[in-house]
Amino acid sequence: MDSVDIALCLAMDVSASVDFEEFRLMAGGTAAALRDPAVLAAATAGPRGAAALALLLWSGPGQQDLAVGWTRLADAEGAAALAEAIENTPRLPAAGATALGEGMAAGLAVLARAPGDPTRLVLDVSGDGRHNAGRAPGPVRDLAVAAGLTVNGLAILNEEPDLMEHYVAEVIGGPGSFAMPCADYVDFAEAILRKLRRELLGGMLVV
Repeated sequence: MDSVDIALCLAMDVSASVDFEEFRLMAGGTAAALRDPAVLAAATAGPRGAAALALLLWSGPGQQDLAVGWTRLADAEGAAALAEAIENTPRLPAAGATALGEGMAAGLAVLARAPGDPTRLVLDVSGDGRHNAGRAPGPVRDLAVAAGLTVNGLAILNEEPDLMEHYVAEVIGGPGSFAMPCADYVDFAEAILRKLRRELLGGMLVV
């Protein structure tokens, strides 16, 4: 793969609390965001003019799947192909517990294999529940921060209205890290659009 400015791994919760329709809203919302010209503009705003994205689905311990491998996002054609791949991805991990730390660790392993010599490595975690199985997320986040990575969070609040507190305390970290709330899955498309723009632009102002 040619060089990229950022490698961004999207790590989405598909545990038992996420039903089939909610999963489709996540996948469809992410695809819609990738089709938005504002996301492509953000992805190509850096000096190398490109980003690399991958999609990881996670649920319980041992249940993680790299649903869409690393794809270079540098033009409208690439954005359309990536959007289609994500929109049509099957829900492969079994619906189990919310092994948030395990999902984060799997995402870091995906980032360790990122192509294109990226100058920024970012893990984008989306979920609707607290960690309840496997490795705790806090120490995994600390490993990411120590390695110079950034972990951001999108907390979907329909199941746990105070989930943002957990994401802020245990999930996010690293340069420019942030957490965003999302009231429900019907709002996911708008939330992930704003989140992707902010992540891809890095320190540049988002209006």
